[in-house]
Amino acid sequence: MKTEDRTAPRTEPTTTARSGHRWDLAAAGVGVALVVAAALGGRAVEDYAQRLYVHWPPLLASWYPHTGPGTVAAPVVAVAVIAYGPLLARRLRWHALLLATYAASLAWVFSLALIDGWGRGIAGRLTTKHEYLRVIDRFTDIGASLRTFDEHILLGAPGNWPAHVAGHPPGATLTFVLLDRAGLGGGAWAGVWCILTGASGLLAVLVTIRALAGEHIARRAAPFLVLAPVAVWAGTSADGYFAAVAAWSVALLTLAATRTVRSPATAAFGAGLLYGLVCYLSYGLVLIALLLLAVLVLARTARPLPLALLGALVVPAAFTAAGFNWWDAYHVLVERYHQGAGGFRPYWYWVWANLACTVIAVGPAAVAGLRRTFAGAPGAVRGLRGGEASAPDRLASLVLVALLLLLAADLSGMSKAETERIWQPFMLWLIPAAALLPDRGRRGWLAAQAVVALAVNHLLWTGW
Repeated sequence: MKTEDRTAPRTEPTTTARSGHRWDLAAAGVGVALVVAAALGGRAVEDYAQRLYVHWPPLLASWYPHTGPGTVAAPVVAVAVIAYGPLLARRLRWHALLLATYAASLAWVFSLALIDGWGRGIAGRLTTKHEYLRVIDRFTDIGASLRTFDEHILLGAPGNWPAHVAGHPPGATLTFVLLDRAGLGGGAWAGVWCILTGASGLLAVLVTIRALAGEHIARRAAPFLVLAPVAVWAGTSADGYFAAVAAWSVALLTLAATRTVRSPATAAFGAGLLYGLVCYLSYGLVLIALLLLAVLVLARTARPLPLALLGALVVPAAFTAAGFNWWDAYHVLVERYHQGAGGFRPYWYWVWANLACTVIAVGPAAVAGLRRTFAGAPGAVRGLRGGEASAPDRLASLVLVALLLLLAADLSGMSKAETERIWQPFMLWLIPAAALLPDRGRRGWLAAQAVVALAVNHLLWTGW
C-alpha cells in the first residue's frame, strides 16, 4: 500500500513561484548583513563602553572553537534530514511523520548539545549560579515559598533569587522542584526534561498548520522545523520547554476551533489550561493570547472561547490561592530588571540587534520564507476578508501574527539580549514560513539551516 498522502496538492503553493528565487537569496543576504552589522557594531560598542554584557554580540556567547562527542553525530543527523527529510515528509503517513519529526528533532538537539559534552552541554546547564536548580532546597515548604516569592526578587533583598528564578513566575522553578520530588533531581534529568518536552513543540506547530492551512503545507514545513538553528538553545535552556507548552496551547485550541479532534470541548479546556500554565512559566508569554485569538479568527469561530477561558483560570486561581500575586511580582521584576544588566544595556542597539539574534536562530531558510510571507500578505488579507483564503495565505497570517508578537516583545524594552533563547516560543511559528519556498533548492536551504547551527555550536560557547 502506498503511504503517500493522496490528498496533498501536487503543485507548489502559489506564493512559491520559481521567479522569486533570487529575491529569496537577497532576503537571506539582508539577514546576513544584519547579523554582521550587529556583530561589528556590538563589538565597537562593547570595546568603547562595555555596556552590552555579552562577549560575542549580538549573541550571549564567547568565542570558543571546540569539538565534542556531538561533532560526529550532529553532521550525520543533518545529512540524513537533508537527504531524506523532504521525501519522507511527503510519503510517510501523518502519524508516522509526527513520530519521525520528533525523533529527528531529539537527535538533532541532543547531538548539538553534546558538541559541548554531556556535563557542560546538558547536565550542567541548569545548575549554574543563575539557574533554577540552585534553589531547589529552598522549596521544602512550597506554600511558604510561593507566599514570599516576590520578597526575594530584588537584588538587595535578603536571599534574593538567582537571575532566572527572579525573572520568571514560580511555575518555572516549581517544575524542577516537582521533578526533584519525583526522584528526577539534578541537572541531567532537568536537561533531558527540557529537551524531551521542547522537541514536542514542533509537533504542536505541525498539528496547528495541518488544521489551519492543510496537510501539504505542514509536510513541507517539517524538515525545516527539525533543522532550525534554534535547536542550539532548545538544548541548553528551559525556554524550549516553555515554547512547547505555549505551542500545545495553540494546537489544542486549533483542533477545538476546526473540530478536527474527537472532543473539541476537552481540547478547548486543555488549551486554556496550558495557556494559564505558560503565563506562570514566563511573564512575556502572556502575548501568546494574541496567537490564540488569531487561530479563532482563521477558523472563523468563537465556539471554543468559553471553555478555553474557563481552563485559563485554573492555574492562576491555584497560584493566587497559594499566595502568589502575578501582577505584583511582575512589577517587582521590572525593578529587578533595571537593577541588573537590563538597566544598562542600550535600547537603541538591542532594539535591532535582537532581530539579528532572531535571524541566527530561525536560519536563512526562514528569513527567505518570511520574504515570501510579506510578498503574499496583501493577498492573504483579501482572502481572509472574503472567507476564501488559500492554504499559503493562512500560513502567512499565522506567521505574521507571531512576528508581531516578537516585535512587541522587542519594542517593550524588556527583551535586551539573550533573545536567541528567550524568544523561542515566538520563533517556532516563524520557521514554518520556509514551507513557502519552492521545491527547487529545498535541500540547499536545509543545508544552510544546518550549517548555521553547526557553526554556532562549534565556534561559540553559548550562554545559559
